[in-house]
Amino acid sequence: MLESLDKTMNGTRPDCWKCQHFAVSWDPKLPYLCRLMGFKSRNLPALEIIRIDGKPCQGFALKPQPAAAQSNPSTQLSGLRR
Repeated sequence: MLESLDKTMNGTRPDCWKCQHFAVSWDPKLPYLCRLMGFKSRNLPALEIIRIDGKPCQGFALKPQPAAAQSNPSTQLSGLRR
């Protein structure tokens, strides 16, 4: 878990968008969701954890790569083509 945390840290917190527990909620007032901790918020969950606990999120888990991307890296999109 620590190595996945180190790969996405921006100096102080993990990137929620790369976490497998992060989701976007249907609620426009609370658009972000942490499935692991079971809460919705106006801000990214990692920011809420730092605000409340004073420490970076300890539940961060890197999203798994899709099977096609793992087996054949040449199939990944490399940018817009004309």
